[in-house]
Amino acid sequence: MGSSIDNQQWVSERFILMPLSFYKKPGLVVYVTCGDPDLATTRAVVLAAIEAGADVMELGVPFSDPVADGPVIQRASERALKNGTSLAQVLTLAAEVRQQAQSTGLVVFSYLNPILRMGMEKFCMVARHAGVDGVLVTDLPVEEAGEYLRAMKANDLAPIFLAAPTSPDVRLKRIAEASRGFVYAVSRTGVTGARQQVESDAQKLVLRLRRITKLPVAVGFGVSNTDQFAQVGRFADAVVVGSAIVQTIEQNPGREAKAVGKFVRELSAVSSQPSVPVS
Repeated sequence: MGSSIDNQQWVSERFILMPLSFYKKPGLVVYVTCGDPDLATTRAVVLAAIEAGADVMELGVPFSDPVADGPVIQRASERALKNGTSLAQVLTLAAEVRQQAQSTGLVVFSYLNPILRMGMEKFCMVARHAGVDGVLVTDLPVEEAGEYLRAMKANDLAPIFLAAPTSPDVRLKRIAEASRGFVYAVSRTGVTGARQQVESDAQKLVLRLRRITKLPVAVGFGVSNTDQFAQVGRFADAVVVGSAIVQTIEQNPGREAKAVGKFVRELSAVSSQPSVPVS
């Protein structure tokens, strides 16, 4: 009986303090490829980004065939894999970060294969105990996610799905119903990577999602500077910055954490409006 009550209390406290909420507008989601250039540097980069104002950190699991990613993240994955970076090490990193950052959201961003190799139930259990809040599996369609969703629910983890401009409304509704925390709206079709301008499809997609769900909508794929961050922040609840962060790491050997901290601080300065989190 005591064990059950303790667990209920843990779940209650977890959702009262739900780190996947955005308390300013726009919220800032920062992606890193773990293990690039090494795990110690990744840890320093993540903590620097959190200190500089990141609301949610996406911990990218390097993968040998990252078909959804552009050349910047592909190179980062190659470097991380050469270092032997594994999913288990990413989860250990998450636990280390959680010890130092209690209120920042932690999301594991992975392809499906590394999770299947670990085992779905084991992965979810370890992720929960590491202090992870949510998981985004980039190549898992919501239509095939039954086992994944059951394991996520059993471990109080938030499944986050990608919504694309090409998705019909019926599929967007299914994605929104399966998602927790927030919905990740892809600003365009194609692979990740910084762009000179943000496509208008992103705003249309956010408007479509708002008619379907009350969950916050985070827009990613292509945001690379403060102007674009502000532009997307006018219509989205949060903005995901990935390739620009990974590129900053790549271009600043020996001073990765300092450079990322400076960049994130510039982005965070744009987020001036308080935002009421959506439960």
